[in-house]
Amino acid sequence: MRALPVGDSALLVEVSSGAEAQALHAELLRRRAEGSLAVREIVPAARTVLLDGLDDPDRWASELTASEIPPAPARTRAAIELPVRYDGPDLAEVAAHWKVSEQEVARIHAATEFTVAFCGFAPGFGYLTGLPDRYDVARRATPRTAVPAGAVALAGPYTGVYPRSSPGGWQLIGTTDAVLWDHARVPAALLSPGTRVRFIPVDDLTPVDGFVPVDDLAPAGDA
Repeated sequence: MRALPVGDSALLVEVSSGAEAQALHAELLRRRAEGSLAVREIVPAARTVLLDGLDDPDRWASELTASEIPPAPARTRAAIELPVRYDGPDLAEVAAHWKVSEQEVARIHAATEFTVAFCGFAPGFGYLTGLPDRYDVARRATPRTAVPAGAVALAGPYTGVYPRSSPGGWQLIGTTDAVLWDHARVPAALLSPGTRVRFIPVDDLTPVDGFVPVDDLAPAGDA
């Protein structure tokens, strides 16, 4: 673990894995809840956690790097269930990569309980972990210029749901009608770090309109 100063009142704590980042995030939330950590924001990422608004960053840098972080505790809140139609245009490609049928991709994905590791890219977009490493998939070599809202997608070890139409290079395996970001809702984001998520298959397999042909190129660098 390494703690790097960010400005006058923040620390960026680096760890070696996503599981360690999730455990550190959970421990920091626990300390803030019990009152032993005064901090304005705690923001997890793939292998870092940012603490912003610390009164004494140097003290916390020393304390955190010297402490043993316990594993993240099991979440007691019920998982959020997202209905999904496994109708994505990249489903066959993912099935070929996994060496299973398209129906088996849907079964494996729906049988997995996911956890939101962190959020980013767009408001409401959560990076969900839970699939074993053998199901990692690469991003598309040619990103799409427009992926419709509700697209359920895979990239690397993560599953994600596009909260709005945007460019994207993830492998699209399904669609959901769940609203991931709603300004009128409190909180606006349906998913937040640490949230448990299950995907529930639905029978309506009508494809969702709006997918852009693969030939319609987009610059790299988006989700």
